Amino acid sequence: MVQLEYSVEEPLNREPDLETLVSSFITTDGYDRNHGPIPNIDTGTHKVSVIGLVDDEISLSVADLQALPQHSVICALQCAGNRRHTMRTKLKEVSGIDWFDGAVMNCKWTGPLLKDVLEKAGINIEDEKVEQAHVAFSCFQTLTQEDDHYGASIPLARTMDRDSSILLALQMNDKPLTPNHGAPVRVITPGIAGARSVKWLDQISVQMSESKSYYQQHDYKILPPEADTKEKAENYWGKVAALQDMPVNSVIGVPKSGTTVQRDADGTIEIKGYALPSGADGPIVRVEVSVGGETWQDAELIKAYEGEDAEDVELKWAWALWTAKVKVEKGRDIKIFSRATDKSGSTQEKCPEWNLRGVAYNGYGEAFGLEIV
Repeated sequence: MVQLEYSVEEPLNREPDLETLVSSFITTDGYDRNHGPIPNIDTGTHKVSVIGLVDDEISLSVADLQALPQHSVICALQCAGNRRHTMRTKLKEVSGIDWFDGAVMNCKWTGPLLKDVLEKAGINIEDEKVEQAHVAFSCFQTLTQEDDHYGASIPLARTMDRDSSILLALQMNDKPLTPNHGAPVRVITPGIAGARSVKWLDQISVQMSESKSYYQQHDYKILPPEADTKEKAENYWGKVAALQDMPVNSVIGVPKSGTTVQRDADGTIEIKGYALPSGADGPIVRVEVSVGGETWQDAELIKAYEGEDAEDVELKWAWALWTAKVKVEKGRDIKIFSRATDKSGSTQEKCPEWNLRGVAYNGYGEAFGLEIV
């Protein structure tokens, strides 16, 4: 295998073109987000250790993980900073990579449930303390920009809920993981910010506290608006909970802002996009679109998955692709909006509150500066 060489100073961070992204329910070429170089790990020798508050600390090879019952989930994996550019430009400056609307991918992930892995080691925590416990994930394969390793954690109670579909992925879209997507094994945490889906996983720890990693304690948190400088933020990092569930969201992929759009003969244009449910509250049940934001019409949710055994595929965690035909008068500087609603009734608001790191932005989807001809 060719060695991938990316320096710590220049990790691979990229997002695909939106029109391409929303053209397929299953994403084959998704975004990349890394905090350091991409390691090239030997699948044959790699092991994942399970330590901490367990009956037996164990070390599992990829073959050991493959021998456990395999589970597949189709879910949207989303960077916490997806749409940060919109918060930066619509509200005010934020701190972080200038992601547009494409830092998300919807894929089929396959591997053993984390619950089964933890039960193999045995959880050694009193029942009344389980709700306070965390499962921490670590990758010691490479240095990161802000720490000596990458780490994150999620509540133990969520991992032990089989319906949460949290797994150790060995495959993405029925193929072995590639190095840039975490080969040979990564965590997949449906509904939770992508920062917790640790790549190149080599350690799982059951513990009574969150991960001590920089990326859990000093990043990926929705700080209050008064924390408006890095200096002021220091007073809040230890008081604000780490971001877990991502909010309901939608994005317009077609047409692209700032472009000229030709109307059809009936005076309509086609709008396309994606929508994401909030946390565990999927699936998406409704997307509405509006020219100008005054009146709204329902978009059509596109029939999602047509692969093998499609009837048995759970789409609670997946995104929804949608399309709409809307009447638009000729003109310049036209704005089109979208808003999504999930099964729990959570609906996008016009604009969320600003936060320093620009995470979890979920204001209306928007295509602006359009010239309609």
